[in-house]
Amino acid sequence: MDDHDFLAQQFEEHRIHLRAVAYKMLGSLSEADDAVQEGWLRLSRSDTSDVENLRGWLTTVVARVCLNVLRSRRTRREEPLDTRVPDPIVSRDDGTQPEHEALLADSVGLALLVVLETLAPAERVAFVMHDMFGVPFDEIAGLVDRSPAAARQLASRARRRVQGAAPVADADLAGQRRVVDAFFAAARDGDFDALVAVLDPDVVSRSDGGELRPEASVVVRGAREVAARALTYARLSPFVRPALVNGAAGVVVAPDGQPFAVMGFTVVGGKIVEIDSITDPARLGELDLAVLDD
Repeated sequence: MDDHDFLAQQFEEHRIHLRAVAYKMLGSLSEADDAVQEGWLRLSRSDTSDVENLRGWLTTVVARVCLNVLRSRRTRREEPLDTRVPDPIVSRDDGTQPEHEALLADSVGLALLVVLETLAPAERVAFVMHDMFGVPFDEIAGLVDRSPAAARQLASRARRRVQGAAPVADADLAGQRRVVDAFFAAARDGDFDALVAVLDPDVVSRSDGGELRPEASVVVRGAREVAARALTYARLSPFVRPALVNGAAGVVVAPDGQPFAVMGFTVVGGKIVEIDSITDPARLGELDLAVLDD
């Protein structure tokens, strides 16, 4: 085995970890893969003979690539932040998609990713690196061009935002599924009161239709308003297929086997507090929706 092959083998040992880092940084599976590939390119062009912790070195490299992406994204973003739903990780409801296991093992819900989208790039990087991956602030400081104390402050500020805005879902997955099933049963039956009963009074429904379905990019708040909107789509209820969306109860809506929407639900205290949906045909086409292969 030559040096290049040995380096490639070492990189592959860390690929899953690096993809998880990049996904949490960016909320985009395709951009995460691009960031990991850039990490490999930088590794292949670098002299790492003095690197004692290759995993840490690669994590920092990929994080720096992600920081640049976040900064670039912020300067050219045109769509409102409140209608942007990050890429979901969709897997079978029975958990039989091993290729997703690594990402789902320490996955974060869509509700949290939505909040991360509102953070400044340096805040997001500091929070993800420290709170999710345990990277010391001394190392984060160089990454975000701040002192360790300032990096700590960035993460602390982000943590307060997250704790105040991202709901923590019920741990009981079967309980989540019962609530989601009740939601679609009520919609299918046209039962407005039953819909309201499974929704938190302050529920938020966020839909991202992208450039191809701009009319579908809306945010609806309040149980009665969300229930009314659900009834307008009741005709799609027979085409709902159960799925795990970022490790929580969700669905793929697929009339005639063609994906129309991926919906993630955040259930707290037996009530739906957040619904995050992607109906953008372009992004749906990029997702691994093996749940439709039955």
